Amino acid sequence: MDTNKLSFEDAYKQLTELVKKMESGEMPLADSVAAYEQGIKLKAYCEQLLKEAELKIETLKIANTGE
Repeated sequence: MDTNKLSFEDAYKQLTELVKKMESGEMPLADSVAAYEQGIKLKAYCEQLLKEAELKIETLKIANTGE
């Protein structure tokens, strides 16, 4: 799955669904490991999108205050 094409909302939704499945304890070990790997990628992607949004907001704040 190419996470770079997901919106933040879609990536976060997939991440929370993976966590629920893993917490259920019903996934085989191999599936749990694969889900964990995918979860790490989704988490990093969500963090990247949040940092980009924060930077845009800070840039807009500075532009508005004339600093």
